[in-house]
Amino acid sequence: MSEIKKTAVLGAGVIGASWAALFLASGRSVTVFDPNENAETVVRSYVEQAWPALEELALTDHATPDALAFAATAAEAVRDAQFVQENVPERLPIKHATYAEIESALAAGAIVSSSTSGLTLEALQEGWRDPTPLILGHPFNPPHLIPLVELTVNEATGSDVLNRTEAFYEGIGKVTIRIKKGMPGHVANRLQAAVWREAVHMAVEGVASVEDIDKAMWAGPGLRWAAMGPTTLFHLGAGAGGLQAFCDHFKDTFNGWWDDLGDPRLDDDVIKKLVDGVNSQTQEQSTQEIAAQRDEMLTAIQKATKHLRT
Repeated sequence: MSEIKKTAVLGAGVIGASWAALFLASGRSVTVFDPNENAETVVRSYVEQAWPALEELALTDHATPDALAFAATAAEAVRDAQFVQENVPERLPIKHATYAEIESALAAGAIVSSSTSGLTLEALQEGWRDPTPLILGHPFNPPHLIPLVELTVNEATGSDVLNRTEAFYEGIGKVTIRIKKGMPGHVANRLQAAVWREAVHMAVEGVASVEDIDKAMWAGPGLRWAAMGPTTLFHLGAGAGGLQAFCDHFKDTFNGWWDDLGDPRLDDDVIKKLVDGVNSQTQEQSTQEIAAQRDEMLTAIQKATKHLRT
């Protein structure tokens, strides 16, 4: 939204630093608070590394990475902000303590969006005297490259907060969805948890190596899912008959597959098998090198498809 010029980021881990880079790229100022004494160095380094990709995606017109400041407290960080992205650790006592500190310092009409991936909006609201400014705005990592933001509100949320938040996020290139019923993990995390559960099951059962199971995803359905969701793609899978014809033809097949899906648990033996499998395919690459490769591919995908979604 054009009236939102000043933003704040609370918590400067990977998610918070990525949000800061995106907000800066959109032409907003960003004030960051994180108790880590190295936070400023970490965030400035992250923004510097992210900026070329943001430039390549044409997200930095009239923007500068220099509109970045750091505050000594959370209350100081939010004092003039019109939009606050909260990314503090996923523990309710820490969330609630942060809200207690910032609530009286918020500017009139300011929005506070929590990046929480596993906590419910209702649990977060317990940390407020007046929770009307709070919305759940869960991104996908890294937020400056992955468009999705999952939005959750309820009857205690301010009446205009959802629409204003949606407009702000979409104005900086995000794709938003509205979650109508809160569930642990929201929508996207539950989808990937379901897929990963079966990937783990097949690795444990020796169906294929961890590397080949990953390869089956990125070279197969993952490529299609980058274009459209699974239900829409199956709608196309039966030609002119659409989803009805697809279900008529494959319902018994899918019911059989669903009955046969695994239910593994991440115990020590399973974790070792997965870690060994990942290590064998990444070999000597560091996590930083793999992340850079991921970000390069994500940037290329976004750049190639951006004009098709506008």
